[in-house]
Amino acid sequence: MESIPAHDLIWTGSYTADSGGSGSGIGAVAAAADGTLRWLGLAAEAGSPSFLAVHPSLPVVYAVAEHARTVRAYRRDGEFGLEPAGPAWPAGDAACHVAVEPAGRFLVVCCWGDGQVLFYELGADGGILGRAAAAESRDPYGDAPDAEAPEKPGRPSRAHAALMLADGRVMTTDLGHDLLRIWTVRSGPGPALRPVLDHEVVLPQGSGPRHLVQHPGGDVFVVTEYSIEVVAASLSPDSGDFRLGFVGPATAGGAVPGDSAAEIALAADGRHAYVGVRGSNRISVLEVVAGGAALRPVADVHSGGNWPRHHVVREGWLHVAHERSGDVVTFPLDPETGVPGTPLDRLDVASPTALVPAGLTPRG
Repeated sequence: MESIPAHDLIWTGSYTADSGGSGSGIGAVAAAADGTLRWLGLAAEAGSPSFLAVHPSLPVVYAVAEHARTVRAYRRDGEFGLEPAGPAWPAGDAACHVAVEPAGRFLVVCCWGDGQVLFYELGADGGILGRAAAAESRDPYGDAPDAEAPEKPGRPSRAHAALMLADGRVMTTDLGHDLLRIWTVRSGPGPALRPVLDHEVVLPQGSGPRHLVQHPGGDVFVVTEYSIEVVAASLSPDSGDFRLGFVGPATAGGAVPGDSAAEIALAADGRHAYVGVRGSNRISVLEVVAGGAALRPVADVHSGGNWPRHHVVREGWLHVAHERSGDVVTFPLDPETGVPGTPLDRLDVASPTALVPAGLTPRG
C-alpha cells in the first residue's frame, strides 16, 4: 500500500450485493493533476456504503449502509485504507445520505425509506457518541397520491439529503413531501443534540427535491428528481428565512420519459452548476444568473456512461460516477463557458454511487 495525500484522494461509495450491486465497499481513487484517476483499491469492506462524508479536520470518513440501515465512522490507517472507528449506529430504512457539520460537532443522516432525519453527536476524535431523531415530516399537500403508487392515497416521507448552511443551520430535502426543511441544532440538556425545526419551504407538488448546494451568494439550488427542474430557495436578509424563488428546467433540451435527476454541483467560482440526469444519461450545464438567484441551462452533454448517479467538480475537472455501467468518466471543463469537453479518462469502478474528495467536506 502507498501513502496518498488527502488532497489527491477520492473516496468512492458503492452498492454491494445486498442492494443488487457489484461493489465491495468504500473504494480509494488517486486523482492526478492532469485530471486522470487511478484505482488504488478497496479502502474498507462495507455493505452498500451508498454515500460518504469526510470530517472537516480529522482523517475520519462516515458511511451510511443503505441496506443494513446503519451509519459508521471509519478512520484512515495512514495510507489509503480505512478501519472502523467504533460500532455501526442504527439509522433508518434506506439510509441514503450523510453530511458532516463544518466544525465536526455532528452528522446528519437522511433515510429515503421511512423519511427519518437523524442527528449524531461526534466526539473530539470524530467518533459517534449519540443519536437524536428530528421531527417527522407532514405532507403539505395532504392526501395527495403517491407518485410511485398513484392508486394509494397519501405520500410517504422520503428524506434524501442534508446541506450544512453557511449560517450554521441545516437544510434537508424530503423528496416524497416536496419539502425543504431548515433545522437549528441546539445542545442540551446535557451534551445531547436537539434538532429544532426552524421553518419549511414547500416546492411544487410532485417535483421531488433530491440534492442541493448553496451558492456563495446565500441562495440554495435544489435539483428535483421527478420534475427534472432546478429550484432556488432564496434567503431573506430580513427574516433569515428561505422562500421559494426561481423554478426552471434543469436541462437545455428538456426531459424525456424515464429520466430522473440525481446530483447538482457548483463550480468553485460559483458561475456554473452541473446536474446529472439518469435515463437519458446527461450532464446539464447551467449558468448562474440574476446575481446568484437563478440558473439558466446552456448545454447538455452525454455523461459518457449509464446512470450518472453522482458527480464532483474538482480543480477544473468533472468526474461522473455511473452506477450501472460501473465507471467514473472524467471531463475537462472550459474555464469560460463551463461546458465539458471530450472525455479525458474512464476508470472502472464497481457500482459507484458517490465520489467524495478526502480533502474536502461537501456542503451537499
